[in-house]
Amino acid sequence: MAEINMIPLIDVMLVLLVIFIITAPLLTHAVKIELPKASSRPNITKPQNIQLGIRAGGDVYWNGETVDKATLSARMEAAATLDPQPDVHLRADGAAEYRLVAEVLAAAARAGLVKIGFVTEPATVK
Repeated sequence: MAEINMIPLIDVMLVLLVIFIITAPLLTHAVKIELPKASSRPNITKPQNIQLGIRAGGDVYWNGETVDKATLSARMEAAATLDPQPDVHLRADGAAEYRLVAEVLAAAARAGLVKIGFVTEPATVK
């Protein structure tokens, strides 16, 4: 016999096809649930910013207004009680003593302000 018998190969292929047809729906079976849909968006309120400036001579500015140490600490305590707590942006002169900056940071920590950031200007390339 010089020819190949194709009947057993076709029988095996048909059996495999039937197995795949039966098992495929079982693998993709999922429970359909109608989930509730929310129509509201979260209300995100951005806190106000407090601009603190420190000059080289020791002058401290609260949003552009000169303040002394007593007024500064009173305003910081009032700002710490706000909800949400405002961000403090600290701008210090490059020639200002670090002692002045440290005193302002310590006053903010005593008042309970935790969102403090330093504002700098990018260096210009010559």
